[in-house]
Amino acid sequence: MLDDTLLDDPAALQRADRDRSLLALAGAGARVRTALREAAAAGLDRLDPDGRPRAVLVAGHGSALTAGEILAALAGSASLVVPLPPTEASAPRADRSGARPAFTAGLGWQLPGWVGPLDLLVISSADGGETGLIGLAEQAYARGCSLVVTAPPGSPLAGAALQVRALPLPYVTAAQPDEDRPVVAAEPDLPAEDPAALWSHLTPLLALAQKIGLTQLPYDALPAVADLLDATAVRCRPDAAAYTNPAKGLAARLAGTVPLLWAEGPIADAAATRFAAQLAERAGRPALAGALPQVLTAHRGMFIGQLGAGADPDDFFRDRVDEPDPLHLQVLLLRHVPAPAGATGEEDDGPAEVPEDDERPRSFGAGRAHRLAAAHDVRLTEYASTRPDQLHALADLVALTDFAAVYLGLAAAQS
Repeated sequence: MLDDTLLDDPAALQRADRDRSLLALAGAGARVRTALREAAAAGLDRLDPDGRPRAVLVAGHGSALTAGEILAALAGSASLVVPLPPTEASAPRADRSGARPAFTAGLGWQLPGWVGPLDLLVISSADGGETGLIGLAEQAYARGCSLVVTAPPGSPLAGAALQVRALPLPYVTAAQPDEDRPVVAAEPDLPAEDPAALWSHLTPLLALAQKIGLTQLPYDALPAVADLLDATAVRCRPDAAAYTNPAKGLAARLAGTVPLLWAEGPIADAAATRFAAQLAERAGRPALAGALPQVLTAHRGMFIGQLGAGADPDDFFRDRVDEPDPLHLQVLLLRHVPAPAGATGEEDDGPAEVPEDDERPRSFGAGRAHRLAAAHDVRLTEYASTRPDQLHALADLVALTDFAAVYLGLAAAQS
């Protein structure tokens, strides 16, 4: 079980945070501002699109694909946004030093057969060394697609972008960890992803989407996201006590549980999917994510199984020798509930835990979720963002859950 006192020990958290994950998340707002500035300098502000593309495909892996899923949620049904994951893997070539190359270097992508000159392909990479993405850019160029490539300057992918007449946008990297605190990866060819990489992929993608009319974001939506990320970093800082730090509180609540991450609406669904990935990456914890209402039928069997609070405690075949505390389900319900017109101040502190006796009306799906959990004595915790803008609500939910995943991983590693 998690020792809650570790969450209130900033020195212990700093010692455990060898790859500076908390520092990376604290700098997410600065990375958004830097990405906006560098995208403008690279020519995005001078882009004069001739109409909106028929479809926008977003290719990459990890957080780059998550950025594509978020764009699809923000664009809605009015535009076709297709995240394009890798479909194959081959043995990557070793470099001259003999070091084992990253597994991602051998990933391969394939354009759908219907893609052509009316479509836009966006390629995003934090490394810029994936030969499969370079091949994908060449495929798109041969079919006459418009191309935008986000990659580190000087990388092979950035060089290939110039060859295929793509608009090259820089990928903003995180500050390097201290040289006296080397990080040894458990799997050298599968290193952990920078926890704030999402914002380096998402910022130029959303700036591009604004420019081509793919979304209806306000002109100042992205700079405001940077401010929201800064505010969350202050609330969730390591020296903030657990009772005032919402991310530490959420981490403690999830300790010793199997989280079911339920979401209402596409924005919350994107945040829940992201949280499940971060719990696996940063905390080594499995979690299941899904959207209401279909998740209720998909997960209902677990409420009466061994993980449910109503499981038989007197099971004859249960091993009772040195038996650890049993795992139980914990439902985390994420929602975007815009505040009524004219309401002020409710959203200033980001997403808040909704009390059980909250009198505001719930949707039928959210109400049924509460009733299912209550009927089986399973704890359900609801977090809602009341910001009127979808992007800002997403930033609220993602920033909070990113910090919570990191805190859970750090505290569990020290317990």
